[in-house]
Amino acid sequence: MDPIAVRTQFDREMRRDARPDAPGCTVERVGDVVRQTGPAHAWNGVLWSGLDAARADAAIAGQVRHFTARGLAFEWKLYAHDAPGDLGARLRAAGFTAEPEEALMVAGAEDHARTGPAARLPEGIVVRPVTDEAGVALVTEVHERAFGTDASALRRQLLDRLAAEPDTVAAVVALDGDRPVSSARLELQPGTRFAGLWGGGTVEEWRGRGVYRALVAHRARIAAERGYRWLQVDASAMSRPILARLGFAQVSTTTPYVHAP
Repeated sequence: MDPIAVRTQFDREMRRDARPDAPGCTVERVGDVVRQTGPAHAWNGVLWSGLDAARADAAIAGQVRHFTARGLAFEWKLYAHDAPGDLGARLRAAGFTAEPEEALMVAGAEDHARTGPAARLPEGIVVRPVTDEAGVALVTEVHERAFGTDASALRRQLLDRLAAEPDTVAAVVALDGDRPVSSARLELQPGTRFAGLWGGGTVEEWRGRGVYRALVAHRARIAAERGYRWLQVDASAMSRPILARLGFAQVSTTTPYVHAP
């Protein structure tokens, strides 16, 4: 892998030329900014910007006006290689709050599906696809137990996608009997080479036993079967070392800057 070349592809396909990622959302380019706007439970924010120091503050103010007029909180997804170099400081000065930094990590989908070491599930664990409201309830239960955060927005997002665009998301849940212990999803954008791994979480008592790694391999197989070349993850500090051991390469970092109306 050429990390710079892959990052350039990612910037072009998934950021600059992004498509809406959920029903009811629109993506538009306004000057030097590409943004997505949708319902309050959807992801709202700035995906890409091509700014310099002279234009940055006006562009930031314009996005604040746009989303605030709609009563929406939104995220400016800032990558370490974005310009200008002080864009993060400018966002903080405009009232944004920085959330924890994540690593943008990439691996080959076909290679990982074929040779990834994470294919074996612990004894007694089965993986089920999520296709209906009952399955979504299991995913959100895991999310709330694993991360300690409210999952109501995730629930609505998944239900919307499964109802209107089922080919763009593959959610799975790992079960110990009838008890969900881990869940994750694969997000697919037709016409791109990147399949996103999102939401991977395992309840505390099952961590360190290979469930997370197995769900990475499971989703890699789905992505490869559907013709996607790359797996992409915004990795937290917890998942970053696991993914590195599985052969994922870090090509940048990203920090969510959040603005509330």
